[in-house]
Formats: sequence, C-alpha cells, structure tokens
Amino acid sequence: MKNSHISCLLFFYLLLVSATSDLIQKSCYEASKGNPANIKLDFCVSAFEGNPKAKAAYGVADLVLVSIETAIANATAIGSKISKLLDDKRFGIFARNCLKDCSELYSLAGSSLETGLDAFQAVDYGTANAEISAALDAPVTCEDQFKEKKGLVSPLTKENNNFHQLTAIPLAFMKMVQQ
Repeated sequence: MKNSHISCLLFFYLLLVSATSDLIQKSCYEASKGNPANIKLDFCVSAFEGNPKAKAAYGVADLVLVSIETAIANATAIGSKISKLLDDKRFGIFARNCLKDCSELYSLAGSSLETGLDAFQAVDYGTANAEISAALDAPVTCEDQFKEKKGLVSPLTKENNNFHQLTAIPLAFMKMVQQ
C-alpha cells in the first residue's frame, strides 16, 4: 500500500515537471517564432529551465514575472561588471566614458524593468510594455557608444546581446498573455 502511494506521488511529480518543462519549451518556441531577430529558442529555454521559479510556473503569466525578474538581475550584474571594468586602468578616456554611459543606461533599464514588473502585476499591460520596451534601448545604445568611437571594441558585446534577448522575452510572453 505504501509503495503505491509513493508511486502515485512520483507519477504526479514527474507529470508536473514535464508540464512545466513543456510550458517553458512552448512559450520560448512561440516567443522565438514571433520575434526571431531578437529571441533565440535555445537561449530562451536555457535561461529558464534552470530557474526554480520558472519551473514552478503554472502559466505564461508566471513566466512573464520570472523573465522580468531575470532581466532585472541581469541589468544589475552588468552594472557590477561595468564597475569592475571602470577600475581597470587599461581603458582609455573614451572607453571609460562609454562605460560610464553604459552604467547609467543599465541603471535606467533596471528601473524601467522594475516599473514594468509593478505595472504587469497591476494588470496595466500598456505601461508594462512601454517600460520594458524602454529597457531594450540600453544594450543597443551601449554597444553603439563603442562603435561610434574609432577603434574601440566593446567589452560588453556578449552582455549587451544577452540582455537584449532577456528583455525581449518578457515582451513576447506578455503578448501571449494578452491574446
């Protein structure tokens, strides 16, 4: 009798894990299909399959929250990386100015994402969309700063590309919630 209870519990646990994995896979597939220039399927899936909050998601609305929180954490991490880069004396004045601008851009992006998260939770999708969309400008503008200075290579290209995707994902997920 005890073994049948354990087997039953194990079956439901595996079913729940499978359903959550399917939610992440399906949602990421739809997001990448709807915005292939900005969201790569493999990136999206890997960003959320290891996230305990994403694994506990019951629907796409839960994934919106998790994806915004992930983007906020990423903006903060990039800000920390920029602070370390600013301490590196190998960077000249032009690169340091670019890094300072990028730091400000990511700080503003984090604030926009926080406001977007609050708006989404208040079911104010218009404001959430506008605020999260505003955060999308940070990595593009940051990268462009370096391109405009002759001979400078951005030390943040990978981070900028990842943040761009991490910020595009909640917009795609929100679109699914609104349909």
